[in-house]
Amino acid sequence: MSDRLKFMDEKIQALKDDGVYRDLPINYGPCTNVINLNGKSVVNLSSNNYLGLANHPRVKKASMDALEKYGVGAGSVRTIVGNQDLLEDLETLLAEFKHEEAVMCFQSGLNCNIGTIQAITERGDLIISDALNHASIIDGVRLSRADKAVYKHNDMEDLERILKEKRDDYNNVLIITDGVFSMDGDLAPLPEIVKLAKTYNCLTYVDDAHGSGVLGKSGRGTVDHFGLHGEIDFIIGTLSKAIGVIGGYVATKKNVKAWLLHRARPLLFSTALPPAATAATIESVKMLMESEAYTEKLWKNAAYFKQALKDLGFDIGISETPITPVMIGSESKTMAFSKALLEQGVFVSGIVFPTVPKGSGRCRVMLSASHTKEDLDKAIAAFEAVGKALEVI
Repeated sequence: MSDRLKFMDEKIQALKDDGVYRDLPINYGPCTNVINLNGKSVVNLSSNNYLGLANHPRVKKASMDALEKYGVGAGSVRTIVGNQDLLEDLETLLAEFKHEEAVMCFQSGLNCNIGTIQAITERGDLIISDALNHASIIDGVRLSRADKAVYKHNDMEDLERILKEKRDDYNNVLIITDGVFSMDGDLAPLPEIVKLAKTYNCLTYVDDAHGSGVLGKSGRGTVDHFGLHGEIDFIIGTLSKAIGVIGGYVATKKNVKAWLLHRARPLLFSTALPPAATAATIESVKMLMESEAYTEKLWKNAAYFKQALKDLGFDIGISETPITPVMIGSESKTMAFSKALLEQGVFVSGIVFPTVPKGSGRCRVMLSASHTKEDLDKAIAAFEAVGKALEVI
């Protein structure tokens, strides 16, 4: 190996010394409640497949039918010949589902944030972002030519302090927040953010990746949960989590959609979503519009599991959603906890620095509507055994 890359060996060794180096596990099948991980059957508590739709027969059939009709790929960016009728149908359906004027689909939630933020802001504008916003928001903000400011997590007094100090110095001011924060499972105080935005004449942008399909009527999201339809200027959602497929979207106004088609770089320079995925997404959204059974089962499972862990004495933080962080602390102990759970037949990913601050490692449990009571009871027993063995409880 070239000596020029020796510095990479040193970086990797540092990860090993800190106890946070890991080899990627391999899933030998669909992402469901129980998976074949590295050749072993385990209860899966680490996917974003909140509603169990990623392997649902209706969703798979829609995908296979589209595969036969359209082939495996779109073959082009949307602005040339990649704008298939399926994508237009999906955007119309999502706009109806979200009770918003228009929707623009992207290849992923990350692409959506990277593409939208830089397209709707420019020099002379200010972006104000929550301190715990997702990495894709941070990257999108970095790509913008606007000035940036960060307010303390969910701290409306700090947000207003920045607005008082800076609002008059800029043209447009964009307040960006996650709807549901993925590491702690807490919600943004959207009603208060909207109130401040109105007071100071600001735009609002909510990344609802973990609220889409989870909160609100039939999973319409955090905006629906708070009854704020028409009050948020840009609502971001993913199609890869509760919807079970892949992609991202922004729900907004028609004039914004028209502008994004001319300036959002992922739409201009990356091939459109594959038609089989688009058709599968359409079917998933239709299923949510037909019934609340999926979201109701998700929340029932979450309540059962969270209460059991509380009763055992685990610290599950400030979660208000099915995202359940089991707080461990040190990075090495967190990874040891995750490894011990896997030995008990339960897979829960350890989350450590730099994803979360040092010393705040946690095993993040992601509940799903697909989990049975037997799955959850097995997981609870594993948490109890490992928690006692590692002196966490």
